[in-house]
Amino acid sequence: MSSISLHLPSGKLHKPQHQGRQVCWHEFTSAEGAGPPLVLLHGGHGNWQHWARNIEALAARFTVWVPDMPGYGDSDTPPEPTLASLVGLLQATLDQLLGATTPIRLAGFSFGGLVAATLAAQRPYIERMALLGPGGHGGPRRPVGALLPWRAAKESGNAEALAQVMRHNLGLHMLHAPGNIDAEAVRIHTAACVNTRFYSKAISHSGGLAAALKRYPGPLLLAWGEHDVTAVPELATRALSEGRVDCETHIVPGAGHWVQFEGAGAVNGLLLEWLPLWPAKNF
Repeated sequence: MSSISLHLPSGKLHKPQHQGRQVCWHEFTSAEGAGPPLVLLHGGHGNWQHWARNIEALAARFTVWVPDMPGYGDSDTPPEPTLASLVGLLQATLDQLLGATTPIRLAGFSFGGLVAATLAAQRPYIERMALLGPGGHGGPRRPVGALLPWRAAKESGNAEALAQVMRHNLGLHMLHAPGNIDAEAVRIHTAACVNTRFYSKAISHSGGLAAALKRYPGPLLLAWGEHDVTAVPELATRALSEGRVDCETHIVPGAGHWVQFEGAGAVNGLLLEWLPLWPAKNF
């Protein structure tokens, strides 16, 4: 079991709107003050708390911005059920908060990795980007079993039955070690699934990540958990890093798909080392 603290630094909630639709953004800074902006994007059937074990460490150096992406958590759904519509609404509200020409560092997990790459392909002011277990890679997956449907358990009002389904699904898809399927993981996963209104599976399975990355010229970090069932990490790493001049790749031992939760210590150290506090470059 990871001993990473789930205590979060002081945060602010922002609710910018674009064309009548609201996106909820959480801003975190440390007691020492604000650093340069770092945007973290969660995965499909997720919410901002996919980063619960990382915000405290990252906010020690950065101003961390974590949204509920459109169609997730407390944010409104995008105008259309498409990746372009989601990214457009996300970018519009981000630029309201930070300014369209403000350089940022960007990290995305799972479907949020595909969202991050798509955003980086069209917003030039991305200094560095890290993708953790990104969706859209187009390569083989290695599922270990069938996920259980959870809606019937929720509608029955049986909280323990719902928790059992969520623990099962976390073990098959998100986390590798049974001991890491703790109450916090179940709580986050349950709330995220119940409040998901944008369905990303077909988008993630259809590819598109490599094409988006071809339009992003900046430094790139690719990382997977060793036991990630959504990819074969060695194959995905090789395919996505081929031909890139400034690309680092890592496989985190012992971790499953939700690598920044299960391997929080390793991932926090990796991101803090890879996202240095140098001055913003001239774009």
